[in-house]
Amino acid sequence: MEAYYFDSSALVKRYASEVGSPWVINLTDSRSRHNVFTALVTGAEIVAAVARKARLGSITLQDATAAIAAFKSHFRTDYLVVLLTAAIIERAMDLAEKHGLRGYDAVQRASAFTVQDELGANGVSLKAFASADTNLNKAAQAEGLAVENPQGHP
Repeated sequence: MEAYYFDSSALVKRYASEVGSPWVINLTDSRSRHNVFTALVTGAEIVAAVARKARLGSITLQDATAAIAAFKSHFRTDYLVVLLTAAIIERAMDLAEKHGLRGYDAVQRASAFTVQDELGANGVSLKAFASADTNLNKAAQAEGLAVENPQGHP
C-alpha cells in the first residue's frame, strides 16, 4: 500500500475519459488499497470540470450525472481529504509568490506538503504528487516532491 496525493487535474481522469485515465483508475480504485489524498477544494473542482465537459458537449449529460454521483460517493468514502487550514493558506501564499502558481493550484500544492509532512513524521513517505498541470509539477519538483503526470501513462 502506497500513499499518493492527487490534485484535481489528475483525479478528474477517473471520472472523464482522458489521456492517463486507466493509470488514475488503477491507482485510485479502492481495491488497489492505496491511500489517496486530495484537498477539500477538489470536490468543487471535479464537479465543475465534469459539468463543464457536459456543457461543452464532450460528454453526455447522462454520463456527467453518473460521473458526478460516483465522484461524490468516492469523495466521501475513498479519499483522505485534506481540510483547509490557515497554515495551508499561508503555505499556499508563499508557493504562489515563489512559483507563480494560480490560487487553487497553490492550495493543492500546500495541501500535498501537509500530507508529506504528516506522513514523514510517522515514518511513511508520499509515493508521488499526481497532477496533469505542468507548472504545478515543476513547482512540486522544485520543492522536492516526486511527481507523476498521468498524461505520461497513456
